[in-house]
Amino acid sequence: MARLGTLKGTRARIVNLLRQSGLTANELAARLGLTHNAVRGHLTALEHEGIVHEVGWRRGVSRPAVIYEVNPEAEAHFSKAYVPFVAQLVRVLGERLGPGELDEIMHLVGRRLASERPRLSGDLGRRVESASALLEELGALNESEQVEGGYVIKGRGCLLAAAVHGRPEVCGAMESLLAELLDAPVRECCERGERLRCCFRIEPRDALSASAETSA
Repeated sequence: MARLGTLKGTRARIVNLLRQSGLTANELAARLGLTHNAVRGHLTALEHEGIVHEVGWRRGVSRPAVIYEVNPEAEAHFSKAYVPFVAQLVRVLGERLGPGELDEIMHLVGRRLASERPRLSGDLGRRVESASALLEELGALNESEQVEGGYVIKGRGCLLAAAVHGRPEVCGAMESLLAELLDAPVRECCERGERLRCCFRIEPRDALSASAETSA
């Protein structure tokens, strides 16, 4: 789904109208001062991106017209309350929970998020590339590279910056999400200086086994 904050111009106006009520292409065209064909082109693109969908029909002069509404799944993306709400929620949980409990909860959150997505396929290098692309899709600019003993995904910022400040346990959610999807050990190595940057070290499972045998 396209990030709704990037919508501009006519498409943003169409979405704003459809958030208020279901409308046909002709009704949208009349309100926007555009042709039916111009509006249909925008609606097709918005449908493809999963932002709007067809919900029914309205009787027209010659034939029924399709009614469009904003997809309920897309509606949540319009809210600006999620980030401050989650940030405060994490702070309150951190103040109320005992040592280690928030960390445990964050890792559980990551595993739950991973359970809603298909496992990545291919060798570890291919899976790391796919995980990097997933983070990009979620809004986290990053780059992946092969290093001695595994791979590293380095972010150019922090996807959860507003919630992480003062609560590094939040990084555990992304650590567990990646570990589940990659089916490989993942260790967060995030930078927590003035500018927060995500960082995750990924190792092959056989390397972890060898390390355990050596230490034993």
